[in-house]
Amino acid sequence: MDRLARNAVRDRLLERLGVRRPLIMGILNVTPDSFSDGGAHDSLTPALAHAAQMEDEGADILDIGGESTRPGGDPVSLEDEWARVREPITRLAGPDALPLSIDTYKAEIARRAAETGAVLVNDVWGMTKDEGMADAVAETESLVCITYNRGQTDGDIDLREDMAEFFGRAFDMADRAGIPRAHILLDPGVGFAKTYDQNFGVLAHLDVLVDTDCPVLVGVSRKSFIGRLTGKPVDERLVGTLAAGLDSVYRGATILRVHDVAAHREALDMFQAIGSAI
Repeated sequence: MDRLARNAVRDRLLERLGVRRPLIMGILNVTPDSFSDGGAHDSLTPALAHAAQMEDEGADILDIGGESTRPGGDPVSLEDEWARVREPITRLAGPDALPLSIDTYKAEIARRAAETGAVLVNDVWGMTKDEGMADAVAETESLVCITYNRGQTDGDIDLREDMAEFFGRAFDMADRAGIPRAHILLDPGVGFAKTYDQNFGVLAHLDVLVDTDCPVLVGVSRKSFIGRLTGKPVDERLVGTLAAGLDSVYRGATILRVHDVAAHREALDMFQAIGSAI
């Protein structure tokens, strides 16, 4: 996919983000070991089928990942990760297709994915794991989602202060690399270097992210903090996921990253219908 066509897809996504009507990012894990759906879509045919299903159900963006980012997940080499995601991106990218996000913290994967058609880099390490990531984002003119991930858990921090400082450093890094502020999304990083209570805390203090005027992505789908609260196994956490997602939209979230697209589309449609009646 040539850069001009790919950037047109990116710009259409930017326009939709500017409207601040919440979007749904469908999760496409082409991995054998992701915490919820590992192995379900780790070959091309089921991956493409699942992508088509999520589009039919109302997904606005597809997030393709070739390495599990769950706590304790096994690291994957750059070439193995690229071998997993290359063909799905190639087959799913196009001028009239849904915009694609690449879920990676590796700069070279981000570059290759952008050249193949992905328009967004979803980096759960917030451009801190690979020192070349900010340059890769800038050089490919990609959008980037920066996740609040301190790298290690500390239950004694002031969450609001720490989030503000983390994103302040991220903005400085982006400025140095030449990433336009308009190309940056923020994620509170539920499940990444957080205590159980802090997972709720970052959602409660989502205004720290919203007040930057960057679009905010929230990914809580089926995560363990929901299971700990509800006692539900991973495949029975939809109700908790929906509750946290709708609360996040109420607090200003722009994108929900989810496994269950149809249920979230229905819930968001109802949420927005009520809001528009005021």
